Amino acid sequence: MPGEARAQKNPTVYIVDDDENMCAVVAHLAESVGLDTRSFVSASAFLDYFRREAPGCVLTDVRMPGMSGLELLETLARRGLTIPVILMTSYADVPLAVRALRAGAWDLVEKPFNHQELIDRLQGAVRRDVAAWREQRRVRQAEERFATLSPREREVLDRVARGLANKQIADELGISPKTVEVHRARLMSKMGAHSMAELIRMAVLAGSGA
Repeated sequence: MPGEARAQKNPTVYIVDDDENMCAVVAHLAESVGLDTRSFVSASAFLDYFRREAPGCVLTDVRMPGMSGLELLETLARRGLTIPVILMTSYADVPLAVRALRAGAWDLVEKPFNHQELIDRLQGAVRRDVAAWREQRRVRQAEERFATLSPREREVLDRVARGLANKQIADELGISPKTVEVHRARLMSKMGAHSMAELIRMAVLAGSGA
């Protein structure tokens, strides 16, 4: 199928359509603007393969043998896989559009589609997912770094985030202001923060309650 040999670490358009000619057309369009592709002739084949390892989007036909495109969308939602999904249909109508949007569809396109319009929608979906992917990576990184803090360092971080001065933190924790300074320096180093504002933002991302 088109694009199978491509590296999956780049943003990828996953094309799901039982019409292999349609898969080839869409793959050619996507690859013409530098997007990687991977094609599947059924929703079940896609679900068997798919792992959320890189940003991208899914372009799927609505009407296919077996699992429909809408059912695929709903399955992804149940599994917590939030990759943007664009549905293709030759029978677009209001109830279908409403159901698709309620299920979390990124977009709905009618066949036959305008090539440039489809490219624009694919690129828009990929850009959105790249931004979301980067944010998720920042959250994971903050969580991992926060997990390396000692209980005392977390206590100091909580008070720093509340705007307390070193002397106030020292009084609350029963330690010396000098020791507070040492903990603050370690916090900055362990969290990889370059400013106090950045440190607090990372703590919030990590869900520390700071």
